[in-house]
Amino acid sequence: MAKRPAEDVHSENDALKAGERPLSTDSGNEAGPFEDEFEDEFESDDEMLEAGVDGRPDEEREAEEKRDAMDVDQKTFIPGRDKLSAGESLSPDTSTYEMLHNLTTTWPCLSFDIVPDQLGDNRKAYPATVYAVAGTQAESKKAHQNELMIMKLSGLSRMDRGRDDDSDEDDDDEDENADPILETKSIPLPSTTNRIRAHQLSPMNASRPPTTLTATMLDNSDILIHNVTPHLTAFDTPGATINSQQPKPLATLKMHRTEGYALDWSPLIAQGKLLTGDNDGKIFVTTGAEGGKWAPDNRPFTGHQGSVEDIQWSPNERNVFASASGDGTVKVWDVRSKSRKPAVSVKVSDTDVNVISWSRQNTHLLATGADDGQWAVWDLRQWKPSAGGASSSEPKAVASFDFHKEQITSIEWHPTDDSIMAVAAGDNTLTLWDLAVELDDEESKDTAGVQGVPPQLLFVHYMEMVKECHWHPQIPGCVMGTGGGGFGIFKTIS
Repeated sequence: MAKRPAEDVHSENDALKAGERPLSTDSGNEAGPFEDEFEDEFESDDEMLEAGVDGRPDEEREAEEKRDAMDVDQKTFIPGRDKLSAGESLSPDTSTYEMLHNLTTTWPCLSFDIVPDQLGDNRKAYPATVYAVAGTQAESKKAHQNELMIMKLSGLSRMDRGRDDDSDEDDDDEDENADPILETKSIPLPSTTNRIRAHQLSPMNASRPPTTLTATMLDNSDILIHNVTPHLTAFDTPGATINSQQPKPLATLKMHRTEGYALDWSPLIAQGKLLTGDNDGKIFVTTGAEGGKWAPDNRPFTGHQGSVEDIQWSPNERNVFASASGDGTVKVWDVRSKSRKPAVSVKVSDTDVNVISWSRQNTHLLATGADDGQWAVWDLRQWKPSAGGASSSEPKAVASFDFHKEQITSIEWHPTDDSIMAVAAGDNTLTLWDLAVELDDEESKDTAGVQGVPPQLLFVHYMEMVKECHWHPQIPGCVMGTGGGGFGIFKTIS
């Protein structure tokens, strides 16, 4: 990112900002005869060239432009590493984005999830549309204003690069440059949201939309399950209304005694199976039953000596899940275990392990993100079970990075590319990585003279207090994040 003073001096020669268009200079629709306004002022081409393009000598004009130009430091600025000087602010290099939109809500939403839609897979056309759910974090004095937000973001256009081509695609260009629109529906919540995740049930009738459920983990230790299908349908159904019963939760789960942040739906159990973990180190399983009922198993899985920070089901084994903890370990469990103890336990950090992500392409790979800013990738085939769930060995990570200097707050594998990662950290950055880059590749070692940057680092996106990030499963390369400054959704040119 480039740096520039917070107070910019603007001139008529400044470049247009992204999204702005030059004002039309036409005074009417009738085209009159061409008149040369300079025909009496300049008598020869030599005089015209000497005077410059605006009637002044080139040296005089260039000196004025240099004096009035914005003072921009073009060196690469890395948030979290470099520090801004007094009077400086950050300006993104918009030429590196194919799409970039930011939006704010009344209260921060520090957890969200993207909802799959019926608009098709592998979408590349603009403007883009995204559906999502999020939970708010209102200040304690206004806790009654907390809500579950169901959102539709439409009109997400590609970056306007001032294309001058005279093609027959003017109408398409107008559509691509549509103004972004945020529509929301809300369900009142009694407390702030620690974590929220969405899950879809396949419809019995192919002509109907899938049923979309949300599980919301509140800071009062309750877990609420809602059916938000009517709210999503209302966005695209004129005249649709939400009746008074639809915002009520299908279930309120109260098996936890302390709050938690670990929450995940099984991708392999059609009727819905939910894992939840709390600050006491306990993990519970809740299963969907006939008639829309929910049956929590009140026998917790125990073994962590600290809080359960994150949890994920295996993408290919319906009875296996992994958990990350403040005790620095990641444990792998089998829900069929009568002892309720882990099958495998591995110490992966000397600090809290905040987040994990299980690769859906290579299911033997698990990524972890820790409180010291380090994130790593592990080969689960090297993790061996031992008596009592204790680790008998300390396997080495197949890849490890300490680029971030603050805690890792979110990590996620790309949904279709098994080498691409998105990582969010407390240094206000959301970074993209390509693990396929070889360390011994001389060309890959070229980082444009920037020191301390791994060649696997693809992109650094600045986002204030970013807490969570997700890839859109149907729009290749599209990333959405949330933090204290609101939501951001972007797609890079790479």
